[in-house]
Amino acid sequence: MAFELPDLPFAQDALAPHMSAETLSYHHGKHHKAYVDKTNGMLGDHGLEGASLSKVITTAKEKGATGLFNNSSQIWNHSFFWQCLSPEKQAPTGKLAEMISESFGSTDALIDKIKAEAAGHFGSGWGWLVLDGGALKVTSLHDGDSPVAHDGMKPLLTIDVWEHAYYLDYQNARPAYLDAVTANLINWEFVATNLDGEGVSRADQG
Repeated sequence: MAFELPDLPFAQDALAPHMSAETLSYHHGKHHKAYVDKTNGMLGDHGLEGASLSKVITTAKEKGATGLFNNSSQIWNHSFFWQCLSPEKQAPTGKLAEMISESFGSTDALIDKIKAEAAGHFGSGWGWLVLDGGALKVTSLHDGDSPVAHDGMKPLLTIDVWEHAYYLDYQNARPAYLDAVTANLINWEFVATNLDGEGVSRADQG
């Protein structure tokens, strides 16, 4: 079964003015779709028809199939990213808020750490909040790399820092984009759900 481009979990203009409908039209409708199309076109070459998306990602990494890995991983990364965003401004609550306080001191301190990590990430990639050995950790991964391919790295939250994620709205001002996303668009309810360690399944297919 071929992989599909998942629908956005909100209207295309729902994140404006922080993320415009034009950006989402290109980012979701063209970039994300291209990863889906390219992955589907390579599955037969690797005997992976019918495999789950997460299986394709891990197998491609094991085989050193760089093209398949990058494109399949980017399907998953983007599918997870859309769920990390919400038109409704939220704040961490409950167990998540407690863990953030224990690990970073405050939500503001966590946000500062995420922004610093993502702003300082050289080139294209993703900023991540993950569970690592049961503890919260801020990190970043290059290009199409994903927690799916790393044992013990359980995804909670990601922010896309490829230029196509922000250039139409913020040009080269990545820090301004990160300020807007972290202050207004984080779906903390989704982040909290992923504390069960099953975050990979929430953007999987097949």
